[in-house]
Amino acid sequence: MTSLRQAALLVLALGAAAGAAAQETTLRLVSAFAENGIYVQRLQPWIQKFNAEGKGVLQINFIGGPKAMPPFEAGNAVKTGVVDMAMSTGAFYTNVMPEADFLKLTQIPVAEQRRNGAFDAINKVWNEKANMQYLARMVENQPFHIYTNKKVDKPDLSGQKIRITPVYRDFFQALNATVITTAPGEVYTALERGVVDGYGWPIGGIFDLKWEEKTKFRIDPGFYDAEVSLVMNLPAYNKLSKAQHDYLHKQLLALEAENSFWARYTAEEVARQQKAGIETIKFDPATSKAFVDKAYQVGWASAEKQSPDIAKRFKPLFAPK
Repeated sequence: MTSLRQAALLVLALGAAAGAAAQETTLRLVSAFAENGIYVQRLQPWIQKFNAEGKGVLQINFIGGPKAMPPFEAGNAVKTGVVDMAMSTGAFYTNVMPEADFLKLTQIPVAEQRRNGAFDAINKVWNEKANMQYLARMVENQPFHIYTNKKVDKPDLSGQKIRITPVYRDFFQALNATVITTAPGEVYTALERGVVDGYGWPIGGIFDLKWEEKTKFRIDPGFYDAEVSLVMNLPAYNKLSKAQHDYLHKQLLALEAENSFWARYTAEEVARQQKAGIETIKFDPATSKAFVDKAYQVGWASAEKQSPDIAKRFKPLFAPK
């Protein structure tokens, strides 16, 4: 009788363990940014915490960065379900949907975007056009800048070859630059060989790529706001149980709650660039305002040309009241 009872208890225990294992889901995540860069460095502790607290519910398997998958392929990999999640910027998956680039035009924090309906509006488009769920924005307060090796005294890039992504293609062309698209990993060599005179990039991150070694000037002020977010394959997202959805949402909000880091990081990077010998080119206040206003005018004009209805829907939600 005792042995039968023990056998029965063992079967129950094995069944419970199998049930727990069946309930746990592991999500495969890739990064469009290098593993040694600030974005992945910020994400790794979050993944560790996510997995530690999510045992039996939800886990993340970080596959890697550009060595595992080219940056401009990560978006399509999420769309088609080759991977479950990606950390990327919309500018890197405009090949999936041009509207992905509109996120640079947000001028309010992601917490406000969740409150005012912008986040839901984004997800409606991402669901329908990219087979994706837009999960969380993990980078804010990171303005883009023009970095160049040719000094200018006004916002005019005539005669300059500037490396771009779709983020600032139209703006830089409006400033009379000749634009060249390359992956981040190719920029150092392009600068070294004079293939480009400069590049667009956020205030942070150039030291991760050693670009400070080949950069003479940064033009202030910055414009737009660098967007790096987590996106997920929509069918994979919809397959999650309620408990898994709840856990994922809790951890995503915790990730966004850390975004105050970026304002501090901006100040640190400005000082670090100055120390490295990168000179700041500044315009007078009126010219600076006109420079930033032009960036947004060009950005929204491009968005309205690409997708008039979606741009019209997004514009009031992305702007401060």
